[in-house]
Amino acid sequence: MQSVDSATTPHDTGTASPARASLLAFALIVGLFFLWGVANNLNDILIKQFKNAFTLSDFQAGLVQSAFYLGYFLLAIPAGVCMRRFGFKSAILIGLALYALGALLFYPAAATQTYAIFLCGLFVIASGLSFLETSANPLVTVLGPPEGGARRLNFAQSFNPLGSIAGILIGRDFIFNGVEHTPQQLAAMAPPARHAYFVSQSLTVQTPYLVIACVVIAFALMIAIVPFPAHGEDQMDRSSGTRHFGRLLRDRHFLSAVAAQFFYVGAQVGVWSYLIRYCQGTIPGTPERRAADYLMVSLILFTVGRFAGTALMRVIAPRTLLALFAAINVALCAIGIASPGMIGLIALVVASFFMSVMYPTIFALGVHGFSDSDRKLGASLLVMAIIGGAMLTALMGAVSDAAGIARAMLVPLACFVAVLLFAMQRARSRPA
Repeated sequence: MQSVDSATTPHDTGTASPARASLLAFALIVGLFFLWGVANNLNDILIKQFKNAFTLSDFQAGLVQSAFYLGYFLLAIPAGVCMRRFGFKSAILIGLALYALGALLFYPAAATQTYAIFLCGLFVIASGLSFLETSANPLVTVLGPPEGGARRLNFAQSFNPLGSIAGILIGRDFIFNGVEHTPQQLAAMAPPARHAYFVSQSLTVQTPYLVIACVVIAFALMIAIVPFPAHGEDQMDRSSGTRHFGRLLRDRHFLSAVAAQFFYVGAQVGVWSYLIRYCQGTIPGTPERRAADYLMVSLILFTVGRFAGTALMRVIAPRTLLALFAAINVALCAIGIASPGMIGLIALVVASFFMSVMYPTIFALGVHGFSDSDRKLGASLLVMAIIGGAMLTALMGAVSDAAGIARAMLVPLACFVAVLLFAMQRARSRPA
């Protein structure tokens, strides 16, 4: 990976050397990937915790992801427009402010035990993350030669699952309190005792999200005072983006990347959101903390896969690696469906390794060869595709309620087929 010093030309900082200022800015950009990983995978814990606190069905619990990824969908284009008009740094600061505000909303939500306020907080957090992802992903792709964009983005995205692991650790150790009751046990409890149990389950999220809000605010202050690389900021486009959007919407190669991203995010979010549920549903008697350990292993494999994928792309074309990994995950999901229990669980855990390169590779292939303005607006449409995490996770919940958690894995299986078709189509069309 090319150093930031040679890839960008930062403004003169006066007291700090340009190379040092540029390196610090790049480190903060990479830190963004860690921060939104924490929020993304805390949702997988929240789904199980909210089922404890509000006695929700799988479909109702899936609304956690629906509210979250709806924020991504609705704010992606405003984020892209903001980035074009005011630059990367302004968009990032707005994103961090929304992230902190959403985390702070968890305090009154828990105090009042109101599920709707929790969903509102998740929506606001995701709105902020939409600004962060729309800004950071394209910024990384232009910090060096175009042909290395996919590899650089995979490297930066490698820090995202580290944040995901941190999120699972926070959830497992500070949100899950080890107290679980079956529906039969809850029904047998006296109303005051049952109410006290629900309240205690809601309150466990207050402190973790308050700490997260403080960390995000501190990070925003650092972003505000550190000079950013000048690349792109001196080319801010204050004209209407209608012409650029029109061109993007006529580009079938780009639209296929948006569709692939929609299905990939749906598969990733769906598998991780219901992995604890799959474990406890197909291996009865598994405690929630033990089930969370399998999610932790998934994220570790995902992290290893990111670094391994970055290395493999030095010798294997990104589109080829994407096709290979998608095909393997189709087979692993099929095992999860056909062999519910430990074998299926292991297959779904291993699938995380092969999911690792998909998001950044689809993203980089989607904006490959674009101009600066097209890349920024294209990034917003690719981030909008994250709505797949909302729609397809809810669909998985509905399938699970109707036919069982194992058959719900048919949804991610179909999604990986779509990613495979995209990779094959890209191999026949554009070199990358």
